[in-house]
Amino acid sequence: MTNSLFDRSIFFVRNKIFRKLGMFVRTSYYGLIGLKTGKNTRLAPLKVTWPHQVIVGDNCTLEDDIFFKFDGIWKQGPSIKIKNRVFIGAGCEFNIRLGIEIGDDGLIASGCKFIDHDHGFAYGELVRTQQGTEIPIKIGKDVWLGCNVIVLKGVVINDGAIIAAESVVTKSVPKEEIWGGVPARKIGMRKRESEHI
Repeated sequence: MTNSLFDRSIFFVRNKIFRKLGMFVRTSYYGLIGLKTGKNTRLAPLKVTWPHQVIVGDNCTLEDDIFFKFDGIWKQGPSIKIKNRVFIGAGCEFNIRLGIEIGDDGLIASGCKFIDHDHGFAYGELVRTQQGTEIPIKIGKDVWLGCNVIVLKGVVINDGAIIAAESVVTKSVPKEEIWGGVPARKIGMRKRESEHI
């Protein structure tokens, strides 16, 4: 009985008090270097190249090892805009030159990647030296991306859409559609309550 009470006390101190203290310190630090966060947003340790390029809304949860990479020289921001009540899983990467916006109530599972640019590939020149296309990405409200989804330049994923795990999204996704595959294509629709009967 005593051992169990001791274990619960240690668990409470470690997972409640230290975690809240760590989150407060992290949020304060990121705020000091320019990353803006809203009320009740929970930040785990993350990587960020230009903190002033990132703004996160209220009541969001960001898990460990997220990489906010603004791929360019210093300029006015923010270019990475995350609205309210968004969940972003561990290990996600935002490789952004122009911009990305994620709407309210989004669920972004672990390992997702967002890249708003590419390279030119004309024959006779090195690919790495060629300027590519840059087009912002937009993720609507109530969108769910499964694990390890890749979203490429210019894609708009409209409100209520779902993208299956491991998909590569190269085209815009209409509202409330379910897409999957490489490259991703429509595989279904979200059903309304009346359609479940």
